[in-house]
Amino acid sequence: MRIVVAGGGLIGARHIAHVLDHPSFDLVGVIDPDPKVRAAAPVASFDCIEAVDVPVDGIIIATPTDLHAANAETSAKRGWHMVIEKPVASTLEQADSIVGAVERAGVVALVGHHRRYHPKVGALKELLDTGQIGATVLASMIWAVRKPDEYFDVPWRAGRAGSPIMINLVHELDLLRYLFGDLIHVSGFGSDALRGQGRIESGGVTLGFANGTVATLAFADTSPSPWGFEAGTGENPNIGTTNQDMLWITGTKGAISFPSLTLWGEAKDWSQAAQPSKISCADGVPLVAQLEHFADVVAGRATPLIDARDATKTLAATLQIEAALMGESVQ
Repeated sequence: MRIVVAGGGLIGARHIAHVLDHPSFDLVGVIDPDPKVRAAAPVASFDCIEAVDVPVDGIIIATPTDLHAANAETSAKRGWHMVIEKPVASTLEQADSIVGAVERAGVVALVGHHRRYHPKVGALKELLDTGQIGATVLASMIWAVRKPDEYFDVPWRAGRAGSPIMINLVHELDLLRYLFGDLIHVSGFGSDALRGQGRIESGGVTLGFANGTVATLAFADTSPSPWGFEAGTGENPNIGTTNQDMLWITGTKGAISFPSLTLWGEAKDWSQAAQPSKISCADGVPLVAQLEHFADVVAGRATPLIDARDATKTLAATLQIEAALMGESVQ
């Protein structure tokens, strides 16, 4: 499968490396307006999608979020299947335009909420879906890192768009949606106290799901900690690995912590101590699994794990959270 990658930033570079390393894919181009990125590209490089003059089967769109809609529409017109980095777009209107463009063109559009492809997430979802802890009741999640100051030297990250809400929290919210289903309540509080750039840097959110589960999500990009998906699973080479749990879920028959997949059970009520056991799970690289799934969907061997329509629901929920944390009205 012939792939081009649009965007040579942090996540784009990871996509480029994975495509290069995979025997089933052929990286045929890198698209970026920055001459330095193009000069460093290991294959042909182009300053825009329109300039690509080599045969292409699919594109990975890893550009800033506000460019996703335009890039997806142009790619659809060229008949390219696509993986769009998360979030699917900046606004619901842009997301709807992506859905319309890909459906008119008849191409595949997956969205890069790659948490869903982690083997341990798959094991966790199966455990919940098969009722091994009963009906889910509560969930508590922490995502806390200290981003280096130079991270914000990139102009688009300097203002509100650089908040971890749409960059990082959208991943955690999609994971909770994947595990528990439709979201029906959002409330929370956010702070910009440390850097003072008018963007929410830390906060806490209470989420209510239609299945009755209540979840809390605490986050910060100002606090070095051992707790976070990347730190716990080691899936991101840019973030130090701690192997610590960061998600705790209780049910009517037991509980589980993630990513250790420690299952707590054998207690009927508070007079008995819950007993731990470990669920075994093979390792895997989510971005590679996402790439392979992309090829399977294009070939008709699989149905999308998350397409543009589903990702739009995650975007809508994340925008609700952003509004709540900014003290704005929530629609």
